Amino acid sequence: MPDLAHAQRWKALAFIAIAQLMVVLDGTIVNIALPSAQTDLGISDANKQWVITAYALVFGGLLLFGGRIADLWGRRRTFVTGLIGFAAASAIGGAAANEAVLFGARALQGAFGALLAPAALSLLAVMFTEAKERAKAFGIYGAIAGGGGAVGLILGGVLTEYLDWRWTFFVNIPFAAVAVFGALRFVHEPAGSRNSSGLDIPGVVLATAGLVSLVYGFTRAETHGWSENTTIGLFVASAVLLIAFVVVEARVKAPLLPLRVVTDRNRGGVYLSLGLAIIAMFGLFLFLTYYLQVVQGYSALKTGFAFLPMIAGMITGSTQIGARLMTRVRPRLLMAPGFLVAGLGMLLLTQLSVDSSYAGLILPAEILLGLGMGTAFMPAMSLATHGVEPRDAGVASAMVNTSQQVGGAIGTALLNTIAASATTTWVAAHAAEARTLGKQGFVNAAAVHGYSTAIWWAVGILALSAIIAFTFVNTGGGGGVVAASGNKDAEGAEDVALPVIAH
Repeated sequence: MPDLAHAQRWKALAFIAIAQLMVVLDGTIVNIALPSAQTDLGISDANKQWVITAYALVFGGLLLFGGRIADLWGRRRTFVTGLIGFAAASAIGGAAANEAVLFGARALQGAFGALLAPAALSLLAVMFTEAKERAKAFGIYGAIAGGGGAVGLILGGVLTEYLDWRWTFFVNIPFAAVAVFGALRFVHEPAGSRNSSGLDIPGVVLATAGLVSLVYGFTRAETHGWSENTTIGLFVASAVLLIAFVVVEARVKAPLLPLRVVTDRNRGGVYLSLGLAIIAMFGLFLFLTYYLQVVQGYSALKTGFAFLPMIAGMITGSTQIGARLMTRVRPRLLMAPGFLVAGLGMLLLTQLSVDSSYAGLILPAEILLGLGMGTAFMPAMSLATHGVEPRDAGVASAMVNTSQQVGGAIGTALLNTIAASATTTWVAAHAAEARTLGKQGFVNAAAVHGYSTAIWWAVGILALSAIIAFTFVNTGGGGGVVAASGNKDAEGAEDVALPVIAH
């Protein structure tokens, strides 16, 4: 490969990374600003969840569609369109004069994010196919995917405290402008990597409706309870729609999600183990944020900076451990131990008390969590497109984002429900201690008991992630490559894939 093309590929990575950071941090940056936005726009307590939910529903529901659009329309074009649309939606959100405009802007962000996220990952998949440079590229991407949420907490705290909540939206505009410039100048999609098949409209409708029902079901369960009729109805509808989607995909000529993408044991193991790990991580972000702010009395800004060791650990684990070892050892020997190390960090946090020391307990737990997740995320991101044909790279990438998005929705709802239930039980059992502890002390003790109970569940979920990764992921070192396109026979058989590079 010519040196110029090689250099441009690495420059392209920098701008793709900026775009991915923008999408990932947007999932948490608004959380910090939400109380200020609620007061400013007069949003009711009942409606405030829609600032988060509008984004999550549209983003999660349209990801598979966005991934297939990238395969059909071209990843570079989809990437640039997603960036411009995301920036425009952010400008609308920042300038919102009422709650309806803000909710609409968040939904628009979700729609363009669903184009942008799979296009970014699939560009890496088709641009970096040599094992060592692929490891480096996905090391950087994995660090951003894992740490971007925590970066959002820091940036959200800084912008809200020193500027205004609106800047949590406006900040996306310079991010997007820089990424568009870099994409137009340095991103060059390999020829012959598009999918010329038609769009599977029934698949789009079923997948979108099914995923929206699933994400909204978990979101509603958090606020209305698991046994509420609408919540149950949403889960039933999601199951019916997604089963119908699988049936349709098995029969149509040009499916939205070719079943070969998810039935491969390595990719399936990645999607499942990654989704479970995200359940644990999102629950932790929620509990640790509340613990630091409500129980320990940290400001929003100080809370954001308290997550820095976790970010540093993720970057180190991804770029210095995962990227360096991925070409030498089997991916499962990075993913499974990575999830276990993260689980050890989570195990430390089960010992939280009202007066726990940050340096003595939270700091070492964050470092272990960061190192473990960074080490596991890096090969997982690379394996997400393991062995896929270039024409399927977009939708395979979308499956990673879908597993993360659904995992995030499940994690927030499920673990928060477990924490709330444990808190209620503790209050009933320790009512006699209310006078001794004082009102605030009693409330804090009950909340911390709920957090630690839910974190125990997160430990178990990470252990399950490790077992799945070790059992299902059996490819050799190097994390796999995107398959090269081959010739089809007259029956339209799948393209022949190159063997996975092993070391």
